[in-house]
Amino acid sequence: MTHNRYPHKPFAESCVENQAPIFAVIAPLFAQARRVLEIGSGTGQHAVYFAARLPHLTWQTSDVAAHLPGIRLWLAEAQLPNLPDPLSLDVTGDWPPGPVDGVFSANTAHIMGEPEVALMFRGVGRLLAPGALFALYGPFSDGGRHTSASNARFDAALRAQDPRMGVRDLDALRRLADQAGLDLIADHPMPVNNRTLVWQRRAHAT
Repeated sequence: MTHNRYPHKPFAESCVENQAPIFAVIAPLFAQARRVLEIGSGTGQHAVYFAARLPHLTWQTSDVAAHLPGIRLWLAEAQLPNLPDPLSLDVTGDWPPGPVDGVFSANTAHIMGEPEVALMFRGVGRLLAPGALFALYGPFSDGGRHTSASNARFDAALRAQDPRMGVRDLDALRRLADQAGLDLIADHPMPVNNRTLVWQRRAHAT
């Protein structure tokens, strides 16, 4: 990939650091998928990395409108046939039509407010085909306790920046997921005290 061609692409060092560990987890999850929606694609770096290594599926990026120009720069440079134009998606608004057979989202739950996290789970529950998977990456607390001192500091920093933000607790996410017809089937420890939570859409969601 030639980086000089699009010198103004947004760039996140964290994407470079975590993309290989995340891919190791999601590659088998989406081995049979044909269309995966990424919620909150951010810079677009994850999409390019994953789509290049999962050529059998269409990786559909999405984010709020302000982030789409940057995503388009990464997609234009990559020129991958399985990376269509990004969708404008705010979880509080209209969602794209489904079904899809996979959803992925990284580092979004702690940026959204709690009502938006609930809307994300509700939207994913509606969009996923029965039996399909939702992989959610990021830092999470468990039983009201942070899993590391660094996550506690990160949570405090987020809440100081905006009281609506914060590291989400797994118990709260389980309740939201249950209401959306999703069950937690795997919890993968990741580097730097992050996790990848894997939720599965029930065959007959409640």
